[in-house]
Amino acid sequence: MNISAKITKSLRKEDAQRDWWIVDAEGKTVGRVATEVAVLLRGKHKPNFTPHVDNGDFVVILNAEKVKLEGKRVEMKEYFSHSGYPGGARLRKFKDLQNQHPELILERAVKGMIPKTRLGRQIFRKLKVYRGNTHNHEAQQPKNYEFKFF
Repeated sequence: MNISAKITKSLRKEDAQRDWWIVDAEGKTVGRVATEVAVLLRGKHKPNFTPHVDNGDFVVILNAEKVKLEGKRVEMKEYFSHSGYPGGARLRKFKDLQNQHPELILERAVKGMIPKTRLGRQIFRKLKVYRGNTHNHEAQQPKNYEFKFF
């Protein structure tokens, strides 16, 4: 029996190969975009995925202001935040947030899908969200990402 066949290879952070991806969110649902982006950021699409190592790729999301929600969620969806001070609760409607800060919608959706640990915060830093078609990451030669669920 060959012993080397039973050894599980664990990736080291020094050996991680990171790519850059461009995701166009125009006309796509927030949750579907967020799930695929979370997989790319975490590195779960790679055969050498290791849960305790940041092996994920960098992701640039374009057209953040053109994402959509299904049905009545556009009117009903609210985002809650609290400053920590008494009376510091703040509710924001989806439509208002989409007009003022559309990047926050996708950032918050993706952040909820990655681990709530030091590793998760490190992974989240690799997400870049922009409104419109322009970004400043041409030097990294990002590739266009084709969605699996659409």
